Amino acid sequence: MSDSSRRQFLAGAATLSAAAAVGTAQAGQICSDLPPVVHKVYFWLKNPTSTEDRDQLIAGLKTLGAISTVQGIHVGVPASTEQRDVVDNSYQVSELLLFANAADQDAYQIDPIHLKFVEQCSHLWSKVVVYDSIAV
Repeated sequence: MSDSSRRQFLAGAATLSAAAAVGTAQAGQICSDLPPVVHKVYFWLKNPTSTEDRDQLIAGLKTLGAISTVQGIHVGVPASTEQRDVVDNSYQVSELLLFANAADQDAYQIDPIHLKFVEQCSHLWSKVVVYDSIAV
């Protein structure tokens, strides 16, 4: 390997290392900036192959972002990631909501927008599983 090629290789390796370090720092910052209460909900549709039902549920879930105590929302469907024993992608739709504290999550539960969502969309699902967690 020539000196020029070696220098290019080392410069490239240094750049990749710096980028990885910055990426790691940013990921740490993002995690540390999350509100302390995370509300994760997984939905199994009564008609799991119905695109119409899935889209109706997704539209309903997106309305929850208008609730004043919700600090962040993510609505999704299972990712096509590697199939492993620990991965459960049997659900059809998921939501993740962020709250500043448990009181805000409690207020969300009785908010008229949330109650309307449940009223209008509960006929779509056969099963719902909720995981709430707090930051440590």
